[in-house]
Amino acid sequence: MSEHSWSHYSHGAVPQGAIVAGHDSDGDTIYVGRAFYNNDLLPAKVIPNKGKAYVAYAREEVELESYEVLSGHNYVWLPAENGEVPHGAVRVGRNVDGEDLYAGRGYHAGALTVGKVHPSHGCLYIPYDSDEVKIFAYEVLSRRMEAR
Repeated sequence: MSEHSWSHYSHGAVPQGAIVAGHDSDGDTIYVGRAFYNNDLLPAKVIPNKGKAYVAYAREEVELESYEVLSGHNYVWLPAENGEVPHGAVRVGRNVDGEDLYAGRGYHAGALTVGKVHPSHGCLYIPYDSDEVKIFAYEVLSRRMEAR
């Protein structure tokens, strides 16, 4: 049931139809991405104007030049909190312990930023200004189920 379209890119490139996640505090558009870091496949924020993707890991914002970007249709952002994920949530990655990770987004310092929903930690972690920021009320990227 993994009908999600992930494509490998680097240095800020994104495909046509990339899923917009929000905006940085300076107004730059943020897209939904994922990237490998320390054997984890982590949800990432991709910011073309900055030429990088960013992941939250071990209390830090980690910059990466190589990543994957999600594109497609019928994606929605659904509200959740405290590590919960709604029905239809898109599994974006997995940590080294085998826990599924999801793309979430939340507001922080004037930005609507994407990060990782870590269910066992009870929060969304976003990479922001060299830090890993915890957010407890957020939205989760989900797939709208429609009859075809």
